[in-house]
Amino acid sequence: MAAAKKKKNTSTKKKTPVKVIKRKSLLRRLTNLLATLFVTLGVVWAALFLTLAPEMPDTSSLWRVKKSPGVTVLAADGSVLAQRGAFNSTMVPIAAMPAYLPRAIIATEDRRFYQHFGMDIIGLFRAVLANLRAGGVVQGGSTITQQLAKNLFLTPERTLVRKIRELMLALWLEARLSKDEILTLYMNRVYLGAGSYGVEAASQRYFGKSARRVSLQEAALLAGLLKAPSRYAPTNNIKRSRDRAAQVLQNMVAAGYLMEGQAAAARRAPARLAHRTRAKSSQYFSDWVQERVPGLVGNRDDDLIILTTLEPELQRAAEAALTRTLSRHGKSRKVAQGALVAVGSDGAVRAMVGGRSYAKSQFNRAVQAHRQPGSAFKPFVYLAALEAGFDPSDVIKDSPVTINGWKPRNFANKHRGNVTLSGALVQSINTVAVKVSERVGREKVIATARRMGITSPLKAHPALALGASEVTLLELTSAYAPFANGGFAVVSHGILEVRTRAGRTLYRRGGSSLGRVVNAHDLTRMNAMLTEVLRSGTGRGARLDDRVSAGKTGTSQKYRDGWFIGYTADLITGVWLGNDNDAPTRKMTGGQLPASLWKGFMRQASVGQPARTLPSGRAVAVLSPDTGQASTEGGSIDFKRFINGLAGMLSEISRQPARTPSSRDHDLDRENSD
Repeated sequence: MAAAKKKKNTSTKKKTPVKVIKRKSLLRRLTNLLATLFVTLGVVWAALFLTLAPEMPDTSSLWRVKKSPGVTVLAADGSVLAQRGAFNSTMVPIAAMPAYLPRAIIATEDRRFYQHFGMDIIGLFRAVLANLRAGGVVQGGSTITQQLAKNLFLTPERTLVRKIRELMLALWLEARLSKDEILTLYMNRVYLGAGSYGVEAASQRYFGKSARRVSLQEAALLAGLLKAPSRYAPTNNIKRSRDRAAQVLQNMVAAGYLMEGQAAAARRAPARLAHRTRAKSSQYFSDWVQERVPGLVGNRDDDLIILTTLEPELQRAAEAALTRTLSRHGKSRKVAQGALVAVGSDGAVRAMVGGRSYAKSQFNRAVQAHRQPGSAFKPFVYLAALEAGFDPSDVIKDSPVTINGWKPRNFANKHRGNVTLSGALVQSINTVAVKVSERVGREKVIATARRMGITSPLKAHPALALGASEVTLLELTSAYAPFANGGFAVVSHGILEVRTRAGRTLYRRGGSSLGRVVNAHDLTRMNAMLTEVLRSGTGRGARLDDRVSAGKTGTSQKYRDGWFIGYTADLITGVWLGNDNDAPTRKMTGGQLPASLWKGFMRQASVGQPARTLPSGRAVAVLSPDTGQASTEGGSIDFKRFINGLAGMLSEISRQPARTPSSRDHDLDRENSD
């Protein structure tokens, strides 16, 4: 009976399903695989650490204050234009700051700062996914601790080895310092634009107060600078920095640091820069050159002395001319702003006025404002035509023209019938300029403008010939330099030398010509036509009685912008007048106030200077790209030198402020520029 019962129990025992067995086997294999993987990663990490880990410094040295270097900006004659920097003498702990300042930085730069161990794995995967979706780098995965490690110990090179070392140092910092100590070090050492290191220096630079007393709006602006300090610096572009600050406020709402109502109130009253009652307009130039110093010598702790190209007498004349014009005619002509830049034949900026008042607005309209140049762009169209085989005496009919439904209009809505190519440029006839551009080819016109020095985006729309693509005053003025110097493209520049206060030279400018870009024959013909613009054309109001001068007027759509770009054999000067809000003026053309302003400045700038003729003929006096001395050369374009010098121009372009989008980008249906 017992045997039978045992047999019965055995026969009724349930068997384990095959699927369950396979599942358990798979789990065991996965567990073993993960264990092996972790061990392998541990071994690899240990090997990397022993191989690549830098020597770990004493943490006590980290609390030494990294002061913003003192910067002295000198004019070409050695006089002082500006002295800046060295604001922060003590380190400000986060406990002494308003709570919203560190919170703004955490919400924007590293929302999980207090949760991770120096490396945010969740944030890293989130950034990887975002970048994969976007097809490019749109989000970074570095933590505040990693950024601090890089700023303290490493160079900014982008290599895998540097990234591994950065991570190792971040873990080391996390093991030795508290989170508040790491955040304090980061906020007191990070670069925040305009030569300022740390929130104390930046707060003093931008708001004239300590970081201990900044408002919510000011804290948001400072936090927004971390993404790209030079690009978002309020001294560079206040609108861009405020837009970025608004995003920071939204980040604080998302992180739970602010209520939506608080953020909305802060956005309605954005941060303002400190009022500088005694600021001179040369500060526009000082800001411009100081932003370029890191690109030449890197970010340094030394006190620096910057020798520039600015000539004080020309600067004073430029300031007086712009102030006089706007004071006398600004209200009646509904013109609120203006800018002037004077460039030597070698590209050296000798005077720069970026606006009516630096104290009220630090936005530099000479280098940061992108505006439609109108007919001031036409010289590049006609140069392209001459290079394509046209002659100034060729006859073209001034008559209505339609291109894909677009109909350009002449300034007075009149047509003159048959006119010469030269006459069309002198009288700034729009229909002829468009016809010439279409025959030559828009791409060839763009290539010519690029070769001369235009760097802003140019759209291949039929209105290209009428200056519908936006440019800056400095680049347009510099692009006229080849007409004045014998056919050589130049790189506009303001820095001659950078040295430490101890006397060590860090940078000295050498030759930077891009080579010949206009042959002598075409140069002679272009100068003859542009000289006639001042003798009998739209630029009569700018004609100088004591010396040969040439140039071109420009008026954009609806009289929004008035331009005059003109030159003698010694100086190329550009003038722009208009309104920051893009409002139309009271029918101001480039041949009126801008031409008059240009003439007043150039008469003052030419006092005591011998009159020289413009370059012409097969043998022309040109500026040697290597020595800066005059030499005599023939007429072929030196493409090799142009290519060799292109690197210099690209370097300058990379340091230019990014273009601000305009509401006029789509407004190409009509054109009434002069």
